[in-house]
Amino acid sequence: MSLVSEDADPSGSHAAARGAAANPSGHPSPNRVTFNRLELNRILDLYGRMVADGEWRDYAIDFLRDRAVFSVFRRSSEVPIYRIEKDPRLARKQGMYSVISATGLILRRGHELDRVLLAIDRKPALV
Repeated sequence: MSLVSEDADPSGSHAAARGAAANPSGHPSPNRVTFNRLELNRILDLYGRMVADGEWRDYAIDFLRDRAVFSVFRRSSEVPIYRIEKDPRLARKQGMYSVISATGLILRRGHELDRVLLAIDRKPALV
């Protein structure tokens, strides 16, 4: 496992263990942006459903100085297919939550996490 600069873009590598290695207590530093419990529960609920459907297989969480990132992978060795980002600097502008594709395209941005996640949340349709 290699440690990547904390300001590096998390889309290029897995960095889930980076936070645990840098801070053994398990609590993020006070100068880091994090997901709160409700946000993480909503994201992990979507992740669990997509894993059950066989769409997603792995994830990484990065708590950076300016944003928190939840990256979703189809396979462990790939770049993330989606990144769910929380950037508080954009809270009064476009909204602090965004879903970003593997190509860097912002699929949806907004003030409410549930509405932003609808960009990748596929509910089962009646046939």
